[in-house]
Amino acid sequence: MGHQAQVDFGKVKVKNQQGKDIDLYFIAFVLSHSRYKYMEWLNRPFTTRDVIQAHENAFQWFGGIPNELVYDQDNLIVVSENAGDLILTAEFEAYRRQRNLILHVCRKADPESKGKIENVVGFIKHNFAKHRIFTTIDAWNEQGWNWLRRTGNGRVHNTTKKRPADVFELEKAHLRPISPSLDVTGVPQTNLTNSITRTVRKDNTILYKSNRYTVPCGTYTSFGKTVQIVIQEAEQELLIYDWETGEYLGKHPITHGKGKLIQNRNHLRDRAKGIDVYLERIAHEFENPDAAKEYLERIRKNYPRYIRDQLQLIQKQLAQFPLSLCSQALQKCMELQLYSASAFTDMVGYLQRQHRRNTSDKVVSVNRIQPLREGNLSVLEAQPAVRSIEEYMEILEGRTK
Repeated sequence: MGHQAQVDFGKVKVKNQQGKDIDLYFIAFVLSHSRYKYMEWLNRPFTTRDVIQAHENAFQWFGGIPNELVYDQDNLIVVSENAGDLILTAEFEAYRRQRNLILHVCRKADPESKGKIENVVGFIKHNFAKHRIFTTIDAWNEQGWNWLRRTGNGRVHNTTKKRPADVFELEKAHLRPISPSLDVTGVPQTNLTNSITRTVRKDNTILYKSNRYTVPCGTYTSFGKTVQIVIQEAEQELLIYDWETGEYLGKHPITHGKGKLIQNRNHLRDRAKGIDVYLERIAHEFENPDAAKEYLERIRKNYPRYIRDQLQLIQKQLAQFPLSLCSQALQKCMELQLYSASAFTDMVGYLQRQHRRNTSDKVVSVNRIQPLREGNLSVLEAQPAVRSIEEYMEILEGRTK
């Protein structure tokens, strides 16, 4: 009991409300002894950070950590952020050490090592996902967890002839306790372990138990934005954090019922306006503010999610180097269509090196070469004959007589 859990990824094609086919991705966990299961879905490929958060959610679901985690080698892409590499990705390696996880990657096509999780993946695909209509990823996850309680963990298992939920009541006492704090690069630092993730909707809301809760205006991005919500049962409050940065976004009282919109007045202020002011301020630090604003807007278009980081990097160059040098770098970047803060930084460095080289070079006077013998003086003064370019053109065009 509590010795092993198996982990695997899956992908299914389902229909949405408009009848279109969409791809959904999931990660599944199963405790080998009790067959107690957990799953989590995304409407995009998993990243390393997604996989880390899914592990945290699974450990919360189980109420502890098994001694060993088994992974299928087929589902791991070496040094890949898109599929969530569990072995060589530095981010997951840091997480593994913090949680003191023992990992085992089984051989390819080895059913004896990973047969339990393969059965779970097939069970999820053909029992839960089949013929189900997709609405939103949050609603899909809610349905999935309800299905686990009702069917996935509530129905008698064909092999053990027992309900996984019943066997799990005995097994969970053998799981390793979850430490109260976690310090992992990229994982939000909170002392509260009862947390889950949600995807921000276009109207800057998140869905929790069929109710909508607002997040600050401007949080949603077209690339997809994930937040972490922490449930405080005692205070009946819902805390929201930015999953990427750990930034605190706000809190709401937990509301019962369905279909309600819970708003925070502070969330109605557009946070993007702060970026506009920041961009204007940096543009006016250049010699030509109009050109600088045009350049910064192009960077904003190329890097909408990281515009604040881009502006901070440019501001750092303005603080370290002369204004004339930064303005020259700006002009060169616009001429070469290099619209990024890293390109601007490289250009500033290049111009700085050129300036140092030009100022440090000394004029070296070259004396007239002295011949070894007086008779060679005429040879040194000889000048080669110079042909007109027209003669070469005639030869190339075949016009020579």
